[in-house]
Amino acid sequence: MTHSAYPTVRLKPKAEARAIRHGFPWVYANELVTDRRTKALEPGSIAILEDSDRKAMGVVTVNTGSKIIARMLDRNPTATIDQNWFETRFERALAHRTALFDEPFYRLVHAEADGLPGVIVDRFGDVAVIQPNAAYADGMFDVLAAALEQVSGVSTIVKNGSGRARSLEGLDEELTVVKGSIDAPVPVPMNGATYMADILGGQKTGLFFDQRPNHAFVQRLCKDAKTLDVFSHVGGFSLAALAGGAKSALAVDSSAAALALAEQGAEASGVADRFATRKGDAFAMLEELAKEGEIFDVVVCDPPAFAPSKKALEAGLRAYERVARLAAPLVKPGGYLTLCSCSHAADLTKFRNASARGIGRAGRRMQLVRTGFAGPDHPLLPHLAESGYLKSLTFRLDI
Repeated sequence: MTHSAYPTVRLKPKAEARAIRHGFPWVYANELVTDRRTKALEPGSIAILEDSDRKAMGVVTVNTGSKIIARMLDRNPTATIDQNWFETRFERALAHRTALFDEPFYRLVHAEADGLPGVIVDRFGDVAVIQPNAAYADGMFDVLAAALEQVSGVSTIVKNGSGRARSLEGLDEELTVVKGSIDAPVPVPMNGATYMADILGGQKTGLFFDQRPNHAFVQRLCKDAKTLDVFSHVGGFSLAALAGGAKSALAVDSSAAALALAEQGAEASGVADRFATRKGDAFAMLEELAKEGEIFDVVVCDPPAFAPSKKALEAGLRAYERVARLAAPLVKPGGYLTLCSCSHAADLTKFRNASARGIGRAGRRMQLVRTGFAGPDHPLLPHLAESGYLKSLTFRLDI
């Protein structure tokens, strides 16, 4: 039995129906029959997906203007996508995060893996930031926000409609506080430090929760260490290092606003006396520090995505190699160098090879001591291996 209120869309005979039955969440544009009726569907419409034999496979959202023309919402073809449906999804997501964390600061919803395609929700205590990156989520935003409020009890909800994913769906940029109010950065406790999240003016949702386990690992290496945190944003690795007993931490970033938040975080964490910042281009700063003869026990480089798309891959890998080449000379023998990538297009092997090449070109020997990824509040679907975008490599040099 199918849901009579929704139109139907159908897979072409050559489409991989079995992969979708086994959990693959997307239907690509060349796999769906796009007759006049399907083309007439509004972006974000809800429909029943049928295989080429007209057997119902589940409820999908359709956007004929996107390469991912349909996203699986529910494998039960009789499901109704309403506030109750969203509440069930949020309850499931919340149960997982509550098991992981003592305090409500985490990624609450990580898109497809949490059964909400194209939806990201970051939670900062009583504040939730929703990124509706798919047309259906944008169109049903009020219902989605009401469900989130009901389940989580947050008092402030922000709609952050920015980023590449939305433009691929044909959606406009938008940033609004839809419930409650925010008039200052929100303090976020993490790994013993306090970070300041600028929800309305910062990058993405204001803070990167994905690095939490990688901050925690580097923190263990930083007892009594002189630490350098390049591309530091709001002090991710440096504040964690100081909370772990680092002797000093220098944060380098090109954004004065991000460094000001890092300084506020150091103040709130009670470590301002051991914290310093330098504003400037990261590559130039690495060269400058080398000229000054600076040497650190632990160096971390966490740049923005150098390879956000396949087109940018080769240039991106060269940039990762250059970061490694410039950072390696700043690490004392036996010290640690952590290099990160948040590029979807650069897989782990390519990123690791570029990093190792750069360290080698700097004349340093290395051992890889840890490979890290995003934390467990960023679950993945096994079918979307590339959605594991965050990679963190920690090397020990000259051992």
